[in-house]
Amino acid sequence: MENKDIKLINEDGTRIDGRRPDELRPIRMKVGLLERADGSAYLEWGGNKILAAVYGPREMYPKHQQDPARAVVRARYSMAPFSVDERKRPGPDRRSVELSMVISNALSAAVLTEEFPRTVIDVFIEVLQADAGTRIAGLTAASLALADAGIPMRDLVVGCTAGKIEGVVVLDLNKEEDNYGEADVPLGILPRTGEIVLFQMDGMMTEEELCTALDMAYNAAMEIHRMQVKALKDVYMKEAEEGGE
Repeated sequence: MENKDIKLINEDGTRIDGRRPDELRPIRMKVGLLERADGSAYLEWGGNKILAAVYGPREMYPKHQQDPARAVVRARYSMAPFSVDERKRPGPDRRSVELSMVISNALSAAVLTEEFPRTVIDVFIEVLQADAGTRIAGLTAASLALADAGIPMRDLVVGCTAGKIEGVVVLDLNKEEDNYGEADVPLGILPRTGEIVLFQMDGMMTEEELCTALDMAYNAAMEIHRMQVKALKDVYMKEAEEGGE
């Protein structure tokens, strides 16, 4: 949605929140918060606040939905009614159903599902506060929760968004940039191989602009992956210290 009355780039080339075009918003992540979940993670990314919880692998019911060769990764993405400025109607809507499927597919590419036939791994992603990029932030948090649950994975899943505002390709769009910019490109990858597990695009970009956006998102995703690894190491080092006391 473009609005020519709203300026998204300042005269000095910075964005309305003071960031450079290639700069991420502040990110903070923590794992192992929920005692009754098999794995959990909390992520703050800009104004986004997201909680993810994992249950399983456990036997799939009803049984006709079982896959005899592998586990089913079943993600549910949900936005709390108070997560946006105007109260959201409770319950699933078309967007949350679509994003649940997109995130399920991305996580399935990382989990070693063949090790758990006839089971289901449930991943719940609750957006407590939304500020653009929630699908990628939710995916990143869900990946951490899966790792915290000890579920074997080929790699963590991590992502970032890039886009275009006022003709400038930028990284990690905030709410105003997402609402009034010209394009938004969410990207999810497996860092070790560079395999793309989520790629969408909303808006118009030239081929050159798209390549620039993908490069920016990929490089940022690698940086965020290092944050994921540190968050996991921090909690396991703490558990090891407490166990040694």
